[in-house]
Amino acid sequence: MNAFLLQYLPIAIFMGIALVVGIVFLVVPMVLAPKAPDAEKLSAYECGFPAFEDSRMKFDIRFYLVSILFIIFDLEVAFLFPWAVTLMKMEHGSQIFAFGAMMVFLAELALGYVYVWKKGALEWE
Repeated sequence: MNAFLLQYLPIAIFMGIALVVGIVFLVVPMVLAPKAPDAEKLSAYECGFPAFEDSRMKFDIRFYLVSILFIIFDLEVAFLFPWAVTLMKMEHGSQIFAFGAMMVFLAELALGYVYVWKKGALEWE
């Protein structure tokens, strides 16, 4: 039974280290961080307008458009990294096809960016 449990020792050590690091990361900022709260720091900030007004008021939708566009373009660029890693491991014929497919993908991404730019969605007054 002891030999069987010794197989799980690295996992137990890893979990112990993770627990200690997590507790340290929670406790150290509480001890070392400056504590100077003021009204500005304690106020809620959501969506570009004060949160203490009427909840049915109109707000500027551009805040959400910019954040959605950032997420879309960020995720699209994240697809480039696994593609670049696997491209060199492919056969020559597959490399050409994968390269062409990625160029089409990047062209669509560039066209989307130009469309958003021309529509003025990236303008912030």
